[in-house]
Amino acid sequence: MSKLKTQFEAAVANSKNLSERPDNATLLKIYALYKQATAGDNAEKKPGFTDMVGRAKWDAWAKLKGTGQDAARQQYIDLIASLS
Repeated sequence: MSKLKTQFEAAVANSKNLSERPDNATLLKIYALYKQATAGDNAEKKPGFTDMVGRAKWDAWAKLKGTGQDAARQQYIDLIASLS
């Protein structure tokens, strides 16, 4: 396993143990970076109008389209480190 993947997995584990809950915008960024790092570009169908949380998550992930998975992993690692 590459060093980046090992650091990413450690950051994922650390994200569950943050001292305080991040604001909603930061939580969306964490979610989007995680999805981009693990699944790549968003190819899922956009949630319906009544699913506001699902739409916000979908939009946040869609904004990262074209970001490489390794770049998303590094951004995720850096973001979690800044919150720890």
